[in-house]
Amino acid sequence: MPDLRKRGRKPPETETITMDYQYTNPTSQNDDAAVANTHHNPSSPRRTRGRARRSLTEDENNSGNVNNSNSNIGHLASLERSRHGDANEITILPSRWDSVAVKAVPSMDAVVKVFCVHTEPNFSLAWQRKRQYSSSSSGFIVGGRRVLTNAHSVEHHTQVKLKKRGSDTKYLATVLSIGTECDIAMLTVNDDEFWEGVSPVEFGDLPALQDAVTVVGYPIGGDTISVTSGVISRMEILSYAHGSTELLGLQIDAAINSGNSGGPAFSDKGKCVGIAFQSLKHEDVENIGYVIPTPVIMHFIQDYERNGAYTGFPILGVEWQKMENPDLRMAMGMRRAQKGVRIRRIEPTAPESQVLKPSDIIISFDGIDIANDGTGKVLVRNLGREKWSLHFFRLLPYCSHVPFRHGERISFSYLVSQKYTGDTAIVKVLRNSEVLEFNIKLATHKRLIPAHINGQPPSYYIIAGFVFTAVTVPYLRSEYGKDYEFDAPVKLLDKLLHAMAQSVDEQVVVISQVLVADVNIGYEEIVNTQVLAFNGKPVRNLKSLADMVESCEDEYLKFDLEYQQIVVLQTKAAKAATSFILSTHCIPSAMSDDLKT
Repeated sequence: MPDLRKRGRKPPETETITMDYQYTNPTSQNDDAAVANTHHNPSSPRRTRGRARRSLTEDENNSGNVNNSNSNIGHLASLERSRHGDANEITILPSRWDSVAVKAVPSMDAVVKVFCVHTEPNFSLAWQRKRQYSSSSSGFIVGGRRVLTNAHSVEHHTQVKLKKRGSDTKYLATVLSIGTECDIAMLTVNDDEFWEGVSPVEFGDLPALQDAVTVVGYPIGGDTISVTSGVISRMEILSYAHGSTELLGLQIDAAINSGNSGGPAFSDKGKCVGIAFQSLKHEDVENIGYVIPTPVIMHFIQDYERNGAYTGFPILGVEWQKMENPDLRMAMGMRRAQKGVRIRRIEPTAPESQVLKPSDIIISFDGIDIANDGTGKVLVRNLGREKWSLHFFRLLPYCSHVPFRHGERISFSYLVSQKYTGDTAIVKVLRNSEVLEFNIKLATHKRLIPAHINGQPPSYYIIAGFVFTAVTVPYLRSEYGKDYEFDAPVKLLDKLLHAMAQSVDEQVVVISQVLVADVNIGYEEIVNTQVLAFNGKPVRNLKSLADMVESCEDEYLKFDLEYQQIVVLQTKAAKAATSFILSTHCIPSAMSDDLKT
């Protein structure tokens, strides 16, 4: 799970083993604020307590772990020396990466340095914000006067500036869109001078295994542009630490260090094939970095162009079980030739809950057969190797196809992630030995405990010193630190990992703390305890609770909590004490702005 670390540069002795988002913060102004709530998220929404901690974090700073292969462009063509004959005779041999560097050079001027000032919310004290701090990362210019970088590089931004290669001017940038799940952000600059003399990068095709790649950016260790080279070593669905989701990703063996976040990865033809965004830090591995591939990038860009905003990656809102056991297949009425996966549960808020049922066997998605292990032989439309980027893979079942990768299979969640929110898909299921076909409208995932709040301030409500808030992953991290999946209350973790929202507005509401006053004597030790009902009415979300309390004319306020606890307050005394408590703690309002409407 993600490792929480500050964004500032750190001495070598403070480094730990993590998978790390790559951006650097050389000018952090407040270490405590940086540590308390650095961007990161669980790598898997279904992870259970007690597993070995193979962690994903964003952009921790490892100044003591700068790989030797990370070099400035002036030193890119390192030379190998071999002696022949006389000891004084030296032959200079060019590095095998020279050809890669030369082909990538024309696009390097499009790589920019991103400077961001962040002001994060204080999730434990929701009416406050933490002290601002600075970070730097990388980005690159694409068509349409836009710049791409990582979402975690500009999250909770108050100011973003861009600096071009070889320039001494920083240009103010505007954030157009942030794709949380895919960890991509789109920026623009209004100053025409910024765009002069720079050609946007061109996107290339999805690379193959062992293809050479060159990662360009502004990592820690210097101020000028840096280049590292390697090859594509793996291609699969992987966990995006910042997005708490699973999408297609590329694993490369090029060094990716703090500050590389948002930088492009070029093929040996000088085409952009991805965006650097995280790396694996572990004592048993070296130089394992991860790149967001062009299909994911183009999905983000086209989503913005189609909708004017980022709407996210849709999901098929089901949990499924593999059907590899022959007895299980027989019991479910599957013939020998039939393959698929069994639906365990369906998200009540997902559109497919209206047509699919538990124990249905999904046998195909949009014409692609699903295997018993949940993989599919993905076939895509042959659009031409240089022109596909504007169309993106649509998975049309009745057109000319080519194999996705020879001899490889990929999880069928990849098929779903290629769709857009609101798109439809044809899903075939086996139900009671009968094959049924449904045309399902796809939507994004509604989590009971959200992984992000999408740049909005956290919600809170205060009455008689009781601070109520809705549980989110950033809140858990703020309360329990980077190891919140091991230290948070079991009931909250169970809801995080397994519970499903029954309605689109359902939230887990807790009493986060009690601001001590005479009116709440005896309740001081109530911390992070869920509120189930108020005066006998179920609490659906924080706003419904605030509305019920504010409009209550009963003599008492009664809150039913988990573990059979109750809180009872005299209504008039509780409301009268609230203003004094707010004044004592310098709290501007009894509720957040979103609850006032």
